[in-house]
Amino acid sequence: MHFSPGLEEGRLIKRYKRFLADIETVSGELMTIHCPNTGSMFNCMVEGGQVWFSRSNDPKRKLPGTWEISETPQGRLACVNTGRANRLIEEALLAGVITELRGFTALKREVAYGQENSRIDFRLEYPQGFAYVEVKSVTLGFDGTRIAAFPDAVTQRGAKHLRELASLARQGVRAVQLYCVNLTGIDAVRPAEEIDPGYAAALREAVASGVEVLAYGVSLTPEAIVVDRRLDVLL
Repeated sequence: MHFSPGLEEGRLIKRYKRFLADIETVSGELMTIHCPNTGSMFNCMVEGGQVWFSRSNDPKRKLPGTWEISETPQGRLACVNTGRANRLIEEALLAGVITELRGFTALKREVAYGQENSRIDFRLEYPQGFAYVEVKSVTLGFDGTRIAAFPDAVTQRGAKHLRELASLARQGVRAVQLYCVNLTGIDAVRPAEEIDPGYAAALREAVASGVEVLAYGVSLTPEAIVVDRRLDVLL
């Protein structure tokens, strides 16, 4: 995925009200831009650090730009636009990068399923049946380690999705939890039990029920972001 027409660089002043961020561009322009990340963004940003944003000329938009990439306190780059994860994974699926999921004959997005009124990110069709794939964007890293973690805040919705996947797996349907790690300098991903022990427990229960857990990392620059390698999953 190429950032087109290209990202502009700035410096983070502060993030507030979850969806707003004040920045200063390299030319000295002060702007308030949209922060498309509903999480805590813990360890994902630093005031005064570099940011990259996309600018919109749509007069109907309230804010002129969208925050895309952040410099983390560890000096990594993180794609903080969580809406990018599904598009990245779709590109990787269609290109055959995610080897465990190759061979599907059809792909559908946002398919309703489950007992708790959920929607799966992708339903892949194979000659032998369906595979349901739930995608989560991971941006939480720590000092002194190349292991990322999910989630960065308590997520009842994430636990719900794991329950739904576990239910499918118990019925003999292929169910996959796929972590898209949008953070540079990472070799593995784990559940952030210190942040959300309920999610960590739900993940282990899902695995015990037959849910497959995959993690893939990205190559990330201000010019492009591409899913390019499998990462270890540490349960």
